[in-house]
Amino acid sequence: MTIAASARFEFRLRPEAKRRIEQAADLVHESTSDFARTAAEERAERVLQEHMMATVVPAEFFDDLLAALDQPATPNQALRAAAARARHVVERR
Repeated sequence: MTIAASARFEFRLRPEAKRRIEQAADLVHESTSDFARTAAEERAERVLQEHMMATVVPAEFFDDLLAALDQPATPNQALRAAAARARHVVERR
């Protein structure tokens, strides 16, 4: 079921911006309303997606993470085994 577009959104813009939008809409054979609406919808979707992709953590967590990354590595048994295998597999030049 398609819902008819009935909500309105009005804004003012500089005459040069209006001319550029009209020119661009003409190039893709769209009305200026369709062109502007589509551009606004696409930008809104990008902004919302970027916002949803952000991971928010408490400041203390981030501080602890940075402190842990600054500490020297302590190799465990799996890391030691991988390093030993690498000595036989990786060729030095």
